[in-house]
Amino acid sequence: MNRRERRFIVIQEEDDLIRELLERWLGEAGFALRPSGAERPRLVIADVPSPRGAQRVIEALQAVYSVPILVLSGRFRRGLAGSAEAARRLGVRKVLPKPFTRKELLSAVDEALEGAE
Repeated sequence: MNRRERRFIVIQEEDDLIRELLERWLGEAGFALRPSGAERPRLVIADVPSPRGAQRVIEALQAVYSVPILVLSGRFRRGLAGSAEAARRLGVRKVLPKPFTRKELLSAVDEALEGAE
């Protein structure tokens, strides 16, 4: 079993096409997208349409799941420093600006999961 297998990830994305793409990329990479039994997620990936409403969404997700969160958004600036600062301010593991590639997504997921177990 590789290090990604059986890691259950919750995806909160309202855009059906983007959610389906995320599910395909993560599924092909070996992540579980449906719980097996009472399994709790290892990570939540959440789209945050606006930095203004981000904190409310993040707090609600943290209350429900108590796991690391990877934020996706088309509103955050590209660039390592900007993303790292945004993640720190929001209290999440990582911010991944849209659009992103499959490689960028999987790298961000692996980074967000580091040390989470």
